[in-house]
Amino acid sequence: MLSIKKYAAIDIGSNAVRLLISSIIEQKGQPVKFKKTSLVRVPIRLGADVFLTGEISEGNKNRMLDTMFAFKLLMKSHKVVTYKACATSAMREADNGIELSKLISKKAKIDIDIIGGEEEAAIIAATDLHSYIKPDKTYLYVDVGGGSTEFTVIHLGKTVASKSFKIGTVRLLNDIVKKETWQELEIWIKANTKGYDVLDLIGSGGNINKIFKISGKAIGKPLTYFYLTSYYNKLQTYSYEERITELELNPDRADVIIPATRIYLSAMKWSGAKDIYVPKIGLADGIIKSVYFKTVSSIDL
Repeated sequence: MLSIKKYAAIDIGSNAVRLLISSIIEQKGQPVKFKKTSLVRVPIRLGADVFLTGEISEGNKNRMLDTMFAFKLLMKSHKVVTYKACATSAMREADNGIELSKLISKKAKIDIDIIGGEEEAAIIAATDLHSYIKPDKTYLYVDVGGGSTEFTVIHLGKTVASKSFKIGTVRLLNDIVKKETWQELEIWIKANTKGYDVLDLIGSGGNINKIFKISGKAIGKPLTYFYLTSYYNKLQTYSYEERITELELNPDRADVIIPATRIYLSAMKWSGAKDIYVPKIGLADGIIKSVYFKTVSSIDL
């Protein structure tokens, strides 16, 4: 007997808003399969407002509302049975974040859960991360977002330390990350990774996914510290316009990719990691899995 249902996850980040629709395939005697059906990304960049002014602008409030109406229609068209919407750093820190979530709930009929950094890390950990982790190895998992980055140390298949830092691509782009925050991160990484002889990085986020795709590496193979450093240096020799026209990066990727790479390289340097694995997972994937396994509450459509 085969059962196929569609679930949706809405990830409201500081750089972009995503709708992921997945088919949940259940077959008696077989493990459940999660197949991505559709992924829509809208680069609203809420963090550009919030991290500078403390509020989401009127223009972005209207864009958010339009996007949620569109997501609602897409979920209806796909016959999605249940969904979960999570907002992270920008909505969390905005003075009018709760007000906007109430407006979206009232107008677009989409309820948003504004989550903390630690909860975000826990939801991401509910993804297929375990399938990329060898039980006899140690990893530093780094999930770079627009407003914050989550760091998790995984040793022998278990989480031994986890912390969220307010170092994100949109914050760095606007030059609002304090030197002390970088120092705090360096101390935390060194303190929590010093006991391990060999450690690899696992990176997630749209920017590292893009770099991995450009590298042409086979899935499952890592990027080296040398490759990432070379690419980082190459990016900086191009202007923003040239990154769009010559490197063919999307306009909303062409600026944030540099600070994102800086975060990954810093994490590799301070942890002593020589390789970074890129499993192409993120918050939206984690939301789908968490909803299915009932670790977070969802809303039926």
